[in-house]
Amino acid sequence: MRYLPLTDGDRQAMLATIGAASIDDLFVDVPAEARLAGTIPGLPDHASEMAVERHMAALARKNLSAGEAPFFLGAGAYKHHVPASVDHLIQRGEFLTAYTPYQPEIAQGTLQMLFEFQSQVARLYGCAVANASMYDGSTACWEAVAMAGRVARGKKRKVVLSGALHPHYAEVVRTMAKFTDDDIAGAPPSLTARPDDDGLIARIDGDTSCVVVQYPDILGRLPDLAKIAEAAHDKGALLIAVNTEPVALGAIASPGELGADIVVGEGQSIGVGLQFGGPYLGLFACKQKYVRQMPGRLCGETVDAAGKRGFVLTLSTREQHIRREKATSNICTNSGLCALAFSIHMTLLGEKGLRQLAGLNHALACQAADRLAKVPGVTLMNDSFFNEFTLILPTDAREAVRNLADRGILAGVSLGRLFPTAPDLANGLVVADGGTLVELDCETDFVAKSDDFIALAEKILATAVAEKPADLDALRETDGQAVAVEEDRIAEMMGRASRLEGLDVGPEGAACLLALEDLRAADHIVPGQRVVVFQTGHPANYREP
Repeated sequence: MRYLPLTDGDRQAMLATIGAASIDDLFVDVPAEARLAGTIPGLPDHASEMAVERHMAALARKNLSAGEAPFFLGAGAYKHHVPASVDHLIQRGEFLTAYTPYQPEIAQGTLQMLFEFQSQVARLYGCAVANASMYDGSTACWEAVAMAGRVARGKKRKVVLSGALHPHYAEVVRTMAKFTDDDIAGAPPSLTARPDDDGLIARIDGDTSCVVVQYPDILGRLPDLAKIAEAAHDKGALLIAVNTEPVALGAIASPGELGADIVVGEGQSIGVGLQFGGPYLGLFACKQKYVRQMPGRLCGETVDAAGKRGFVLTLSTREQHIRREKATSNICTNSGLCALAFSIHMTLLGEKGLRQLAGLNHALACQAADRLAKVPGVTLMNDSFFNEFTLILPTDAREAVRNLADRGILAGVSLGRLFPTAPDLANGLVVADGGTLVELDCETDFVAKSDDFIALAEKILATAVAEKPADLDALRETDGQAVAVEEDRIAEMMGRASRLEGLDVGPEGAACLLALEDLRAADHIVPGQRVVVFQTGHPANYREP
């Protein structure tokens, strides 16, 4: 698209068509005191298309994105590898341009896709039925709370939130509850190895419509859902389980089989990617007996007059139909394209693949936790987790995150950022390792002593000097030349290699690159000369502060 697509002739023709003499005629109803008298101070009047492109590219280069650095962020948004086939398939025109099945009888492909998506979510969550997606996890959480109020017929208006519920989800609930009669009973989280299940249960009473628990919670812990479900049901309340990392359900029991009545969550980590914050995908499932109070659309399977398999819009919330005042929700347009991406990725994985992916995630998280716990002054808070855990640092975690970001490492999410009004949480750091860093599964010493590696190194070296065999002996026997590299240059090179070249290198690798630069500058290496560099370290070994 061109930056300024219209000519003066185009503008005059458009004005003539609507009967206006000038652009100013379009604004005659705006009071004169409300109009701009001239250009906006400090803002350039205009710029060329190329100038704008350069400016925007310069702004983009200031970002340190997930794919450019070691990435340990989580807290509701996770970086997993998404197969290229997912993006390829969702860009087919029939998927990319479809919106929502207003005329379901001619939208069979869309309905079938949503039907398959519902089936996968219901099985993943351990529930009888799932809807055709929500906007995102946080709004799905509020919809579940509102649904629990309808199930209670408005007789119970107390909502008990776990202190370890994602604070953004809790804030959405509180914001929406301002327009209802719900009483939101929250609590701050505590930096303890186990979640305070007994404290949560103690807050449930006969006026409670629902209890909202995250599983795994914001600190990576696993609450006892079965115990909480039993306590909630004893008081006539529903248990709403919130899951922000669906990959975890490949390794831990589903919330539905542990007694949850409604299960909601964020589907972003399967198929969707981070995308700088959206669009994301809300998942929603519940027990069969509550299906008519469920928000969103529900696609079902049927047969046509000829007995052929077909799909229909079985239930919808009526927010776009005649009786809007009877709607169960007015914010439930489905995230159809993101749901498709989720479903394709889940289909590619299958049950076996999801379990393998979950196992890999957990194994890498355990490795990361073990290494980080060895850093002086750092304490691993969790005694159990999936791929996300909490570290307690000797200083404010926000400062540590900022320092590591300056060194090209996205170290995690500080609890001070998530809970800015809770100073006792400031030293907490939530770290996620979702398998985004694919290692060679080897340590430096192991590799260096491996016979296979030594043989490979000899083969590479011999190939590199095949034209001059005498060079092989020279390389083995010479004392070589020592090149000094300063520490501050090493740190700068690590960041530069990551940002500009896409290379993830440790200090020794950065030293090698700097030495090569210095040797080239001193003409010890000439253009066209072949250079072989051996470096067996891995940058994952140097990610401690």
